Amino acid sequence: MNITEDISPLTEFKRESARMIARIKETGRPQILTVNGKPSVVVMDAAAWQDMQDQLDYAETVGGIRKGLTQARAGEGIEASRFFDELSRSK
Repeated sequence: MNITEDISPLTEFKRESARMIARIKETGRPQILTVNGKPSVVVMDAAAWQDMQDQLDYAETVGGIRKGLTQARAGEGIEASRFFDELSRSK
């Protein structure tokens, strides 16, 4: 992100949306739009957004696996067979 180029007033975006969207697609950087001088919304390329979502999903998955491994090493949790037995009984 380039703070001098990637923050604009919403009114500027309304006036120059085609040019600003072209720049967003070209640079891949999001554009922060302000209202009354305060950050209000972020506009970004759909592919960049999807990439960010994929990275977030990956990070959450890795975090969950790490948490499970830490719990298993600490002796927390229950055996998988017991878990599945209890799960099938609760239906």
